[in-house]
Amino acid sequence: MIFETAAADAAIRSVAERDASIGRILADMQKITAEDATRIVARQAELGLRFGEAAQELGLVSASDVQQALASQFDYQYVASGQSGFDPALVAAREPFGDEAEMLRGLRSQLSVRWFNGEHKALAVVAVDASTSAAVVSANLAIAFAQQGQRTVLVDANMRMPRQHALFGLQARTGLSDLLAGRTAAAGALPVAPFDRLALLCAGAQPPNPLELLGRDRFGALNSALVRDFDVVLYDAPAFSGSADAYAVAARAGGVLLVVGKRVARQAALREIRAQLLRSGVEIVGSILVDF
Repeated sequence: MIFETAAADAAIRSVAERDASIGRILADMQKITAEDATRIVARQAELGLRFGEAAQELGLVSASDVQQALASQFDYQYVASGQSGFDPALVAAREPFGDEAEMLRGLRSQLSVRWFNGEHKALAVVAVDASTSAAVVSANLAIAFAQQGQRTVLVDANMRMPRQHALFGLQARTGLSDLLAGRTAAAGALPVAPFDRLALLCAGAQPPNPLELLGRDRFGALNSALVRDFDVVLYDAPAFSGSADAYAVAARAGGVLLVVGKRVARQAALREIRAQLLRSGVEIVGSILVDF
């Protein structure tokens, strides 16, 4: 941005001792002009407000503009309203200051203490019943870990009904099934803007034999590579009641987060799933109750 006068530029510098100051960020976002900055600084001095507060008081920016600038200043990435094709269900990205996002951060903290504490890096996120999807939970968790600064990869291991590419507004690409079938050696995880620490490995072409693919040695090799390259590896798998795929994915990850629907959870089903996972040496790291 080119400022109109040296005096106006000095007004910006007076509130921008660092390049990432609120004034400089708002200017770079083209939310304020040099003339606006001069007015804001004057109102700051008059009322004893912070720069963002003075800008809002003058009606030059909105509260969401200031939140976005603060997020940039503190390296907290999220999606501003109308700036991406992310599904509205991805609240960690679209509504990071709301109650649901705060609950997700609480879940992230619990998983960090109990599972992602240096010994483990991979976790399967699986719904108990086919009428409940784990896709939204796993996607939001992946975003939350990336926002924390963890190098995170989300693997869409639901090759029967993949959803992750649609949730993130991305085109379906070659992915997990193609790698496991040996159809390609180059299908990599896609970067997910604006999160520079988040990547998505799509499900790939829909195969006729997903369970057999998950049983191949290539899956073990892929998991080892992901664990080597990332801090957090999350697998979105089909529900336990729908197929045996989930058990194969959970066994490879070593741990599972159960997604339980309020209206469909049955104690008998949960006991059977728990018993099978224990026989496979898979740890149930935790569970989350959802209402969708």
